[in-house]
Amino acid sequence: MTAIRLLLVDDDPLVRAGLALMMGGADDIEIVGEASDGSEVEALVDRTRPDVVLMDIRMPSMDGLTATERLRGRDDPPQVVVLTTFHADEQVLHALRAGAAGFVLKDTPPAEIVAAVRRVAGGDPVLSPTVTRQLMAHAAGTAADTRRSRARERLAALNDREREVAVAVGRGLANAEIAAALFMSVATVKTHVSRVLAKLGLNNRVQIALLAYDAGLLDGTDGAGR
Repeated sequence: MTAIRLLLVDDDPLVRAGLALMMGGADDIEIVGEASDGSEVEALVDRTRPDVVLMDIRMPSMDGLTATERLRGRDDPPQVVVLTTFHADEQVLHALRAGAAGFVLKDTPPAEIVAAVRRVAGGDPVLSPTVTRQLMAHAAGTAADTRRSRARERLAALNDREREVAVAVGRGLANAEIAAALFMSVATVKTHVSRVLAKLGLNNRVQIALLAYDAGLLDGTDGAGR
């Protein structure tokens, strides 16, 4: 099995040392580099070709949000998981909208951080449905009407089946759960998810969830989003 190539980005050397220690015990994860600031990330990615980047948000020269946006704008970028000390930080929301695959708290148990890296490397976001709802609710207070209108305009590109899949993704369901709920095969679900991502110009399932929430598809009062 090929090891997951991991890049650590945090301005605190003690945090990086702790992350390196916990990741070092995983046979399937290889730490290929460390950076102390977002400004170092692109060059390190070019040199080390990581599969996953664990990215701190607050750094002195270039923050993790800017570094994430730059990475996700590249061809074949690595997956990014942002590190934070807050459950519902506005900057985390921005990072998710920029294409990060999720976030982990810095005080998360080591085994869960290792599991998060594995999940992201496998193409799954690292936000539980509960945390996703917390983040999206945190974002709901500012310019909600404008966001809802814009989100619905974007979702108009989807057909009815793709919309159903988008709602299911937004509710935090895995592919197998979506397949059971919508009476289709897992392969068909994967195809629909890929089409939703392509049609909407999104990077991952977290962004689908955020867009579905913005459009009012998850609030129980406007399930059709029409």
